Amino acid sequence: MTKVFIDGKAGTTGLRIYERLGDRKDLELITLSDELRKDAAARKAALEAADVAFLCLPDAAAVEAVSLCENPDTVLIDTSTAHRVNDAWAYGFPELGGLREKIKNSKRIANPGCHASGFVSLIAPLRERGLLDENALLSCFSLTGYSGGGKKMIADYEGENAAALLAPRTYGLSQSHKHLPEMAKVCGLVNPPAFSPIVSSYYAGMEVAVTLFKEQLNGTAADVKACYKDYYKGDVVKFVENADENGFLSASAFAGRDDMQIAVFGNDERVTLVSRFDNLGKGASGAAIQNMNIVLGLPETTGLCIGG
Repeated sequence: MTKVFIDGKAGTTGLRIYERLGDRKDLELITLSDELRKDAAARKAALEAADVAFLCLPDAAAVEAVSLCENPDTVLIDTSTAHRVNDAWAYGFPELGGLREKIKNSKRIANPGCHASGFVSLIAPLRERGLLDENALLSCFSLTGYSGGGKKMIADYEGENAAALLAPRTYGLSQSHKHLPEMAKVCGLVNPPAFSPIVSSYYAGMEVAVTLFKEQLNGTAADVKACYKDYYKGDVVKFVENADENGFLSASAFAGRDDMQIAVFGNDERVTLVSRFDNLGKGASGAAIQNMNIVLGLPETTGLCIGG
């Protein structure tokens, strides 16, 4: 039976992974008591006893966890930012060209960032198929539920002052968001996008949008749709011809799910690309479990919540 350890099980991502894996009969979960979950020796023993270990930790703690684990057979899946642009780590978005096989054969897998997942799902295929140039200057907007901010933000939005947070809030105002390096590298862009993340007063769900002028595309809106239709043929990431909800798109439509929807709107003058998913699902824990399933040779959707 496969032994799994979640280093950082008390955090938002770690807890979601634990909940998803709790009923799995093919896995044995290694757990530490509250007294030992931050003890380096106990963590080291758990990491080295595991076949697969999820690192659901801040960046510095994730780096420490990697140094603690000296068992070369333990597969580490890091959900932090620490290793996402490290060439020694497989980037954990298997739908992109060549990454599924790399993940399958890797002992070190860097789970994508939530906002970055939406951006790369839209832009990487267009770059790969030649519909966008490497020097394209792009703008990206991303709506997220407040669970994306972790325990502190959840407490703020669910606490006694929650009424003051009803209006959406733009953040990342310095244009130095931590997901920008992976957005550029994974998509093969010379420049990261101008990025505006927005958090709002709903728990979970993410909607990432990139709008392009026709001059930026080496093709048409129809070519973009044909690219996505051919590119995404699995059960986790799906292109849909018409996701319109009476002229609107809900950012929370995929809350509680682990799959992702790609859609294209607009016309040949201006095209809007949209990716919708759960920031805690395909944007975090769902993606991590999908990567584990690939490593273990299991169907990718095992233990995941996938919509129709």
